Amino acid sequence: MTSNLWPLVELAARPLERDEREAVVGDALETGDGIWQALSSVLGLVLRRQLLLWKSLRTWLATFVFGLPGAYLLMIVSVSVTCTYDRLMGMKVGHWAPTGHEGFALLFCHIFLLIAWSWASGFILGSLSPKTLWLNAALCCWMVLICDDHLRTMTLSRVAPFLFLVPAIWGVYQGVRTVRLRRTTAFLLAATITVLMIAAWTNSALWIVNWLLLCPAWFLVAMARGSGNDSNAVQNKSMAARARSY
Repeated sequence: MTSNLWPLVELAARPLERDEREAVVGDALETGDGIWQALSSVLGLVLRRQLLLWKSLRTWLATFVFGLPGAYLLMIVSVSVTCTYDRLMGMKVGHWAPTGHEGFALLFCHIFLLIAWSWASGFILGSLSPKTLWLNAALCCWMVLICDDHLRTMTLSRVAPFLFLVPAIWGVYQGVRTVRLRRTTAFLLAATITVLMIAAWTNSALWIVNWLLLCPAWFLVAMARGSGNDSNAVQNKSMAARARSY
């Protein structure tokens, strides 16, 4: 079967595992199904596979406990960091700006926390439920659309609310590849975040709801393994990735 629309079938099959994807697309080619029939069959299979993922608690945790709330809070923190920087640089910020008396020391503290929070949240998403990353990305875009009208009233760069994206994406990438951190690494990260948050809190420079961003870091501690088990998990994950590439 030849059609200029055939790439749509291959694109629709992308969420499937590689072996299953090749088998489904290959069967459609061999049977000579029409392009729309093949597309319908592939989309139906993808939908069934995605629905099965929601039987796992990990998927619900990744999406509605860490994903959506975390993205919203990280957007607010990104705006706060931008406003604080603008104020310290002598730029005019409105009365709505989420910034107070913070100096450069607390600004650097917030920047580190933003990076650490974002990376930990991304790592959780990548390790808990990598097959639903597309859904978390879609929900993040939906949130952006909701907040866009409010953000337009702010005299800020349009990229200001999205400073968290780079470390978050890096965390997702490492979470998909590594799955679990070493126990000492996870504890050091969580403890550092906690200490810096306490320092910011005692200086009245932290929104109380941001304490929810501690959850991903300490969840990583709970998920962490000893160095021996962790090394085996990483090695097995790498071997599986290499095997799929052949």
